[in-house]
Amino acid sequence: MAPAETKKADSGPPKLSDYNTILDESTFEQILEMDDDDEDRDFSKSIVYGFFDQAENTFKKIQKEIDDKNLNELSALGHFLKGSSATLGLIKVKDGCEKIQHFGAGKDETGAVDEPDKEVSLKAIKKTLDEVVVAYRKVEKLLRRYYGEEVPEEKEEPAEKPAEKPAEKEEKTEEKPAVKEDPKDTKETTEPKETKETKDSAESKQSKEPEAKEASK
Repeated sequence: MAPAETKKADSGPPKLSDYNTILDESTFEQILEMDDDDEDRDFSKSIVYGFFDQAENTFKKIQKEIDDKNLNELSALGHFLKGSSATLGLIKVKDGCEKIQHFGAGKDETGAVDEPDKEVSLKAIKKTLDEVVVAYRKVEKLLRRYYGEEVPEEKEEPAEKPAEKPAEKEEKTEEKPAVKEDPKDTKETTEPKETKETKDSAESKQSKEPEAKEASK
C-alpha cells in the first residue's frame, strides 16, 4: 500500500536519538536499511504508514471487544499489535500492548500472577488502552515529521489557576468610648449604707436621753 500524499515540512527530520524513551533507534534503523534511496525512503515509509492504519483499526477493535467483554479476543489483539509495534521499535506502544495481552489472558500486567476477576481485567485493559493511544500519538507525530510531513506542534496549555476568592470585607467593630466614672458616684458606692436597724437604734437612744435627765433631777 503506497503512502498517501503528505505536505512536506520545511525543516529537516528530527534527531531520533533525542526520543529514545518512545523509539528504539537501533530497531528502527533496521527498517531504514531496507530503503534503496536514503533521501526518499519510500520503502520504510510504506511500512511505517501501513502501521499507522493498522494501529488505528486495532484500537477500534480493542474498544469493541472491551464493550463485548471478550477477554480472549482482547488478548489476541494485544499480542498482534505488540508484534508489529516491536518491529518498528515503538517502545511504549509495545509495552502497553503486552499488558493488554496479559490482562486478556486473565493475568496481571506481568503475566506471572492469575487474575480471576473478569471485571478487574477489563478495567485494566481500558486504562491501558488509553495509555497506549497517548503513547502512539506521540511517536506517530515523530515519525511523520521524520518522513518530512508537516505536523503542527501542540502547545501545552498552562495549568488553570484556581479561581481567586473575593477578598472578604473586614467587619469594622465600632469601639464604644470608655465611660468616665463620676467620683461622686464612686464615693456613694463605697460608703456603707445605713440599715434600717441602725437608724431605729439611733432614734431609740435619742428618745431615752431626756428621760434619764429628768430622773436625775
